[in-house]
Amino acid sequence: MSDTVGETARPGTGLDAPVLQRLSTLDRFLPVWIIAAMAAGLLLGRLVPGLDDALDAVEVGDVSLPIAIGLLLMMYPVLAKVRYTELDRVTGDRKLLGASLVLNWLVGPALMFALAWLLLPDLPEYRTGLIIVGLARCIAMVLIWNDLSCGDREAAAVLVALNSVFQILAFAALGWFYLQVLPGWLGLSTTSAEFSVWAIVVSVLVFLGIPLLAGFLTRTIGERARGREHYESRVLPRIGPIALYGLLFTIVMLFALQGDAITSNPWDVARIAMPLLAYFSLMFGGSFLLGMRLGLGYAKTATLAFTAAGNNFELAIAVAIGTFGVTSGQALAGVVGPLIEVPVLVGLVYVSLWAARRWFPGDRTVPDAVRSAR
Repeated sequence: MSDTVGETARPGTGLDAPVLQRLSTLDRFLPVWIIAAMAAGLLLGRLVPGLDDALDAVEVGDVSLPIAIGLLLMMYPVLAKVRYTELDRVTGDRKLLGASLVLNWLVGPALMFALAWLLLPDLPEYRTGLIIVGLARCIAMVLIWNDLSCGDREAAAVLVALNSVFQILAFAALGWFYLQVLPGWLGLSTTSAEFSVWAIVVSVLVFLGIPLLAGFLTRTIGERARGREHYESRVLPRIGPIALYGLLFTIVMLFALQGDAITSNPWDVARIAMPLLAYFSLMFGGSFLLGMRLGLGYAKTATLAFTAAGNNFELAIAVAIGTFGVTSGQALAGVVGPLIEVPVLVGLVYVSLWAARRWFPGDRTVPDAVRSAR
């Protein structure tokens, strides 16, 4: 799945073997593990009385501590893989940065607003929750999807940092615009809401700042101690799988925390899922085609698409709960967001890898393992 097949490769497999044979068991059966994690979380949440209250008893930035731990475990190994000395290669790419800003802060929120109103005109609470999800641009899980799709790690780090800055500066203003100003202009009902800027700052500092600092220090110290080759051939293979373990742990915790709400309101979940499915598909497909049109190359195109399609669900949930209450429809819509996003974006990882082989035949950013997959 990832461009660093050697990091989690099975021992005794040569470079001429099919890519699936060279992947570790964890990588090869990732969709199976994700489905199993979802099922396990739902069963735990449904069968263990009081589990959701226990998981929610301690919070970090309004996010359940177990989920916060899972997110940090996910992000740290990916950020430890980033070559920070090469970030200037990305910061000078105006096409990539400009496209990302337009997609994340103009197209994404507007698309979610339109889909929420078109598909949930009779459900104002869920509609508001989805609009909030559309405003929260991804700074966490996107690093996993980007890594699995062999995207550009340095580009992902820069775009995530850029989204974090804009999240602090623009989230509250965009929330006011899409919940009050724009609906008023269009003759639609408006929603009054005040978002905590402090909650947004804490979310960014915790879920990006901590793993970013840890990843940067790990690489810097590791390279100085034994050199880049030793670090990337010996250290990264040891810490790399932690990201996927963290992903599976996070999925179990998410579904356990909201298992009762999901299984008790299946029709509501299905209604919320419809605009989300449309959103993820349109944002990813449109962004991928835009990257191709701009001639960004496969790696940056994949990064652009996943950073545009993903959302910061931990922030969206925290804002919805803090503003409307834990039992509100807005909070439920925020919770359904990642439950739909995870399987959909895993599927889009496979779509991206297929596109790499079909549409980027001579692209140097497509790893040989992906190009030769069969």
